[in-house]
Amino acid sequence: MALIEQVMHEVDEVMSLVDESQIDDAEKVIQKDQRIFVLGAGRSGLMAKGFAMRLMHIGYTVFVIGETITPSIQAGDVLVSVSGSGKTGMVVEPTEKAKTNGVKVVAITSNSESPLAKLGDAVIVVPGATKAGDGVQSIQLLSTLFDQSVHITLDVLCLKLSRRDHISNETAKATHSNME
Repeated sequence: MALIEQVMHEVDEVMSLVDESQIDDAEKVIQKDQRIFVLGAGRSGLMAKGFAMRLMHIGYTVFVIGETITPSIQAGDVLVSVSGSGKTGMVVEPTEKAKTNGVKVVAITSNSESPLAKLGDAVIVVPGATKAGDGVQSIQLLSTLFDQSVHITLDVLCLKLSRRDHISNETAKATHSNME
């Protein structure tokens, strides 16, 4: 089997294990009249940033924790936190603080029993391999399978949000960068 086929097989396997009702639960937490914040470290953080960009395209007010122009998170806001192991200190600790301060949390992790999962008002388990050895095992390096599958999962969540909010592809294009 060629490497592309093996990688696609792994992604297919993980995505077949993602419970779409968990994505639906996250959709209920994320509302257009709220500010949405995203948080993640390393490549998981990049997946969170990609999600933030797509939320912006469909009309949400969204910020990335750690960016210089990000305001403070407050009660009534929503925090989407991504960590494969669900134990990454620089993700879990700010999420705990936000939760204590009245922020709703959407947790994305491969480990349903992790500290991050326990903080979630909605939890999406994406069981792709992580550096910690959680999830479906992979031929790929480190947490690549988790990150790939999170990207797809969060794009599905954006698609659900855009359909719920009646945002067409043409409307989303209007907010897309025209610097290309």
